[in-house]
Amino acid sequence: MDPKIFEGIKQIEKELGTLSSAEKILLATDGSVTTILDVLKGHVHIRTLIQEFQKADKEAASLLDIEVGDTINYRVVVIEGQTPLIYAISMIPVERLDNDFKEDLIRADIPIGRILRKHNIESRREIKSVSLEKPDPEMVEIFKTDTPMLKRTYNIIHKDQVLVWLMETFPHSLFKD
Repeated sequence: MDPKIFEGIKQIEKELGTLSSAEKILLATDGSVTTILDVLKGHVHIRTLIQEFQKADKEAASLLDIEVGDTINYRVVVIEGQTPLIYAISMIPVERLDNDFKEDLIRADIPIGRILRKHNIESRREIKSVSLEKPDPEMVEIFKTDTPMLKRTYNIIHKDQVLVWLMETFPHSLFKD
């Protein structure tokens, strides 16, 4: 594990106390979060809140290593089992997608990890940050709690390029042992 991620988890634990094994795994995994959630909570599905093509602004271009104005797929979803589990934002540079992948992505209800597996896309996940934040009103509404939120950002890398940038957020209270 990247030492900065280990340190990030230790910093969160200084503020919150010891995290559960599930919380640490969800923050630090370089594998499919969907698969982990399937194991922990039963089969999960996606509820799409926003799915649209946008022109990359300066921040998105920097995160994705593309030019300002390039087209990205911007998607906000809630991964759910019986209840909401994870709030996720993803940005994907459209020029890096083949048509079949793009069609599955536009369907909006398929988790990115399952799309990658379906299309046999060899990739790796590069965790960029883990942090703790206070829930904003949207998080309180989605998760029905005002508990602190655990957050991580990461890239899915394919052919040495960022294929997907993701930010995932979930309540600290949700995955206790």
